[in-house]
Order: sequence, then structure tokens, then C-alpha cells
Amino acid sequence: MPSETIDQQLARLQRGTELIVPENGLRAKLESSAKTGKPLRVKLGLDPTAPDIHLGFAVVLRKLRQFQDLGHTVVIIIGDYTALIGDPSGRSATRPMLTKEEIQANATTYVDQLATILDRDKTEVRFNSEWLGAMGFADVVTLTAKMTVAQVLTRDDFKKRWDAKEPISLHELLYPLAQAQDSVAIQADIEMGGLDQTFNILAGRDLQGAIGQEQQIGLFLPLLVGLDGAKKMSKSLDNYVGIAEPPLTQYSKVMSLADTQMAQWFLLCTDVAEAEFAALLTGDANPMNAKHRLATEIVAIY
Repeated sequence: MPSETIDQQLARLQRGTELIVPENGLRAKLESSAKTGKPLRVKLGLDPTAPDIHLGFAVVLRKLRQFQDLGHTVVIIIGDYTALIGDPSGRSATRPMLTKEEIQANATTYVDQLATILDRDKTEVRFNSEWLGAMGFADVVTLTAKMTVAQVLTRDDFKKRWDAKEPISLHELLYPLAQAQDSVAIQADIEMGGLDQTFNILAGRDLQGAIGQEQQIGLFLPLLVGLDGAKKMSKSLDNYVGIAEPPLTQYSKVMSLADTQMAQWFLLCTDVAEAEFAALLTGDANPMNAKHRLATEIVAIY
């Protein structure tokens, strides 16, 4: 287990963090782990709906690596089963379902790319078809009894579609419960994700509490703004930097980043100290020098 104090661990883990629920939950989990000597189980769910990982998603993976460096176990849930549904978070329309063959091909690519950031020896990779695929209809009904339609419709994306009288398929309403069941199945202590995953992650916490399991905490990271400086990084918007892209491509793309986003990228995509990159971004400094340093740091990582 780590030699750092709890305060030092917190300082490292809270860098770039947007929200922790409950607020004192991370300290409590770290203190409990230090007392018992039992590593925390830190969960991240992946629906393999796209075959390549970009920097926006790598923000979360880098935070997971920090937990591993402190002696904890990362549990990656490959949502081969939930990918048949498609996560509706942040979407204004129903996502198309993938075939099983597409899901398997994407999952294989994901696992290979995860190894560029995570420590294989401290990483468990699980497929949620292992438990969700074994559930019968009666099990699903029992699970749905743990959440109301009114609760699901408080989710911003669903609420907007409901108010606009746009269709919401029943299978989409099941997605948060399926993701919550993943937390129960692997006994997660912490679940990480972007702010667009807030409802799903807190659903896992609620479901664990409902069955008497120790509740996970939610650790949320901001969504990385893409190269356009306006919208979150996304392959569909072509404003992304892929971690498996050639170094020259990565460098060139970062050099095209909007100046206004350099501080966020330094904070979330590199290990450069905040005071150091703040000095690079002062009014008198040449922004191209700062951007060159940023691009060089990112290329060196991947």
C-alpha cells in the first residue's frame, strides 16, 4: 500500500476532479483501505460502441492509473451486454443497436488500447454479459422494482425528450439499472465517469444500498473540450486526438487546439504542475510555446 499520507493521496486524486459524491466519500474510502490493507475496487464501465480511445476518454483512464499507483484495483466493465441497448446519456434520440460481432471487435480493440495507460497486473477486465446475460425475466422485473419511472425521467436527456414528446424506448429506461447491476456484481467501492454519467453512477450507489451492500462513491471528471474549443471531444465531431494515432498526427492536432482550452488540457491530459503551466499561459508568454510544450507532453505519454 502507498507510503503517501491520506492528504497527499487526496491531493493527487482530486486534481482535475469535478465532483465527488458524497463529498467526504473519497477520504473515507482511502482511510478504510489504509486501515484494513484491502485495495479499493475502482470501476469504469465501457460500452464498446466505438473502436478507438481518444484523449477525452483517456482523462478517466489516467485517473484510474493514479489509483493503481496507490495500490488499488481497477475493474473495467466491458459492456458487451449493455451495448445491445446503447447508453442514451446525453443523446436526444435513440441510439442504433450494434451487432454482437461489432461489439466483440470493438471490445478487443479497447482492451489492447487500455494497456497503454493502465497497469495490467492491477486491472480486471470483466464482460457484463457474465451476470446480465444470466438474468431471467423474473430477475429483470425484480431489478426494475428498485427504481421508478419518475426517477428515470428526472435525467436531463430523458426529461428533454419527454417534454418534447419525442419517443423514448423502454429498453433505454433499463440502461441505468443494468449499469447499476454491474456495480453490485463486482462490489465496486468507487465508480468513475464524466458528468454525463452522474445519473447512472448514482443509480449504482442507490442499488447497492437497497440490497445492503457497501455503497460506492461517484468520482466525476469534466468532459474534455475538443480541438474546436467549443464542444466535448468526440469522434463523430472530428474534434478528437486518438491515443493510438501516430505521434506526428497527435502533435499536429494538439498544435491546432484553440488557445482558450490549453489550461484544461494541461490539467487533464498531462502531469505538468499547475503552477508551471499557469506560468506558460500568462499574458506575456507566447501561446505557441505553451502549445508546443502541451503537444510534446501528450505525445510522450502515448
